[in-house]
Amino acid sequence: MDFEAVDPEPTDEQVDRYRMLAGDHAAGVGVVCSRHRGKDHAATVTAFADVSYDPPTMLVCLYDMGRICEAVETSGVWTLSLLNSSQRSVANWLASPGNPVDGLLDSVPFHRTEASGTPVLDGSLAWFELATVSVHTAATHQVFVGKVTAMGRAEGSGNADAPLVHFAKEYRSLR
Repeated sequence: MDFEAVDPEPTDEQVDRYRMLAGDHAAGVGVVCSRHRGKDHAATVTAFADVSYDPPTMLVCLYDMGRICEAVETSGVWTLSLLNSSQRSVANWLASPGNPVDGLLDSVPFHRTEASGTPVLDGSLAWFELATVSVHTAATHQVFVGKVTAMGRAEGSGNADAPLVHFAKEYRSLR
């Protein structure tokens, strides 16, 4: 059995090994959107989960130095659009560091939710609008827990059995 203890202050090698091993976990791919200072903010995420069905509650983990983290924290309202396998280019675009704030979603088809006007990506498998109920610090990230206030399938979502997944540092499809 392969075993390595992790130091209280991990070395660069241990961090690299952790990234490699954690990359062996297949995860769904989504996009978190929020509005802040009159602008749309969005980022690709793989660290999200449904927490409870009653009441419907989800969480997402966001890098605490990212613009999307500030937008979600400030607005208190955000959407999560679950991507389908044909949205790989959208995932790549919104995962790119240094994206412009102005025009970020100009090339991404979306519509706005009724209640808050937060973007929902067209063609996504499913979407959720959430109101933040708690925030927790976890290392370099903030964990936002949100109560679902609206949800649905985006127009043009196609087959719900074709999610985009992230595995071994790449986006993949199940087909």
